[in-house]
Amino acid sequence: MDAQQLSALLVRYEGHGPRYTSYPTALHFNENFRIEDYQEQVALSNQLLVPRPLSLYIHVPFCASLCYYCGCNKVVTRNQNRAAEYVEILSREIALRAQSFADDRLIQQIHFGGGTPTFLSIAQIQEVLELIAQSFHLGLPHNLEMGIEIDPRSVSVEDMERLIELGFNRFSFGIQDLNPEVQKAVNREQCFDKIKALVKRARELQIKSISFDLIYGLPLQTPDSFHRTLQEIIEVKPDRLALYNYAHMPDRMPSQRLIKAEELPSSVDKLTILSDSIISLSKAGYEYIGMDHFALPDDSLAKAQRDGSLQRNFQGYSTNAEADLIGLGVSSISRINESYSQNATDLATYTKLLDKEVLPIAKGLVMSRDDVVRADLIQRLMCGERIEYAAFGAEHDLVFEQYFEHELAQLERIKHDGLLAADEVGFQVTELGRVFLRNIAMCFDHYLRSPSRDNEKTLRYSKTI
Repeated sequence: MDAQQLSALLVRYEGHGPRYTSYPTALHFNENFRIEDYQEQVALSNQLLVPRPLSLYIHVPFCASLCYYCGCNKVVTRNQNRAAEYVEILSREIALRAQSFADDRLIQQIHFGGGTPTFLSIAQIQEVLELIAQSFHLGLPHNLEMGIEIDPRSVSVEDMERLIELGFNRFSFGIQDLNPEVQKAVNREQCFDKIKALVKRARELQIKSISFDLIYGLPLQTPDSFHRTLQEIIEVKPDRLALYNYAHMPDRMPSQRLIKAEELPSSVDKLTILSDSIISLSKAGYEYIGMDHFALPDDSLAKAQRDGSLQRNFQGYSTNAEADLIGLGVSSISRINESYSQNATDLATYTKLLDKEVLPIAKGLVMSRDDVVRADLIQRLMCGERIEYAAFGAEHDLVFEQYFEHELAQLERIKHDGLLAADEVGFQVTELGRVFLRNIAMCFDHYLRSPSRDNEKTLRYSKTI
């Protein structure tokens, strides 16, 4: 990947746009969506001849301290009684959700996210897992993927050992940056030696999926300082690495008002950090999965991209393209059949609904036929698949070149810039194009096709680069 060419393209394609963890995006979910709509989609999914597996996401909103950059749904507290209360409420949702799914629907993935999932004690995490096992049907242990996001500040080596005993086989560490000044500026100070000790013990216990999350664009970062962080990370050799672009939106994220805008790196420095990081990770043997994700060649994420089972969802990239996603906990999002639904985003409303034994769904969307077609296309683009006009058209009962005539015209500049390789029967995102997946996918986003595209609608999203 040529550094000069990449830098020029990063400047050219800088703008705002969705991350496409869903299509339509969560901004289009609405309160007209009813619990009956959700139940109907579950029933339709249950009727499929080949049962879809299930993937569970459990959101734990609590954090012991506030990270200034964070845009997640969270509750900052040091009161551990909140965790016990939450597990009790969560148990009601687990039981309610499970009632709707047929016995042949097996869980293949479980992921704890937050907030800080490890705000729960190990015993409380075990309790949640036991509730899931009692309510749903689990896949075979060797096929069950169990992941959890780790805050290294609150997890000991002994905790790690107990999590592995419970069956967790994927660990994601929130690193963000190793520079002490940057850590202090965002109120997340942590020791890298402790992180390395946790990783070392996990590997001794045969854990083969360790992921690190980094963020570029944080206050006081420079290209040189982030390069040093990345080199230290590469020495540890995590199996996966996510490199997220910090989206500074203080009007929407109150905690970000604690960040001094004058300390943020310039757009030029951010683009330099991204460009240098992509090249450094490539030289270190990582494959660029797309968007902000990298993986070693023998990691299941890289393998899934090669065999076509890669999936883009609300947790980033996943390895099971056919699963229905059930979101559990406050603010969680589900995708069932041809629908999205989101739980209440404030804990009081979420609790009140479950006290009434009502699913805590606040809004959602039943996809139109056009939504389904475009969601499938955008999903394939985000996962690096080749788009064959005839095959895609046959799957969706349409003539690709006619249905997407407007979009294909938009792709001409993208093809000219080397981001797509196209011929008369189809196209595929190039290795260079993986950096610009959001920009490419935006060409097929019907909801952005309006006079206000460059202003009101797109400015509600983070920057694409």
